[in-house]
Amino acid sequence: MVNSDRFYSARPKTWCPGCGNHLILEVLKETLTRLEYQPREVLLVSGIGQAAKTSQYIRTNTFNVLHGRTLPVATGVKLVNPDLRVIAVGGDGDGYAEGGNHIIHAARRNVEVTYLIHNNQIYGLTKGQLSPTTDLGSPTSSYHNPNGTRPLNPLRFLLGVGASFVARGFAGHQEQLGRILKQALQHRGFACIDILQPCVVFNKVNTFKWYRERVYDINKAGHDPEDLAGAFRLAGEWGDRIGTGIFYAETRETLNDALLGREARPLVQRVPRVQDVAPLLQEYL
Repeated sequence: MVNSDRFYSARPKTWCPGCGNHLILEVLKETLTRLEYQPREVLLVSGIGQAAKTSQYIRTNTFNVLHGRTLPVATGVKLVNPDLRVIAVGGDGDGYAEGGNHIIHAARRNVEVTYLIHNNQIYGLTKGQLSPTTDLGSPTSSYHNPNGTRPLNPLRFLLGVGASFVARGFAGHQEQLGRILKQALQHRGFACIDILQPCVVFNKVNTFKWYRERVYDINKAGHDPEDLAGAFRLAGEWGDRIGTGIFYAETRETLNDALLGREARPLVQRVPRVQDVAPLLQEYL
């Protein structure tokens, strides 16, 4: 175990005992410590939901925004202060429903943000309603019948819109999740991790036991993260076998590179350029 006290927050946690969010939080603190980040160097941008409470329980800079709107704020912050390590965090409802459109553009622009999506396949904060990833046939609190709508495949969605780093972790496998998170934080570009996070109250199907009987490490099984076609194939597995690990990673120009150049500094560190605008104004007289 790594001493992650520098990121410790004394604020009482309101997550249920046994919730996977507790495990993800500990992995996040340990990984930031291993990478020798200081709290002042990190910003957590969170939406609304149980997963989004992560920013309340860790000692870093934080910015809590509207439901599903983490990525626009995270993008803006990264552009004006490239030195910050910007991490967005939310749940499957926050990310794939309300925020799904923002993922599309963050991915294609290759924004330098690490996005952690805690996927418990329900809306936990509002008592277990259907989310975009709820399995077909699963019972929910928001409808009389089992779920009759086809769920979103998060990994194929992320791969399809061009995310330059796509991974899946499982809250119950903390060591592997830590390895994935470390590589995501070191990636220059949009790094998204779909984290399987069992809800112990409202999702009685996708439990810790259910996942442990099914998940396996795709990288130990031989998958090459540069193989996009292979990533799409493995992302289609769900049921008896569920892959975890790094599905895809590529290096390409980031949004900061395209707009500001690699030598860009935070706005507060730049020397303002003073220019006489009188000649320009004369053109409009």
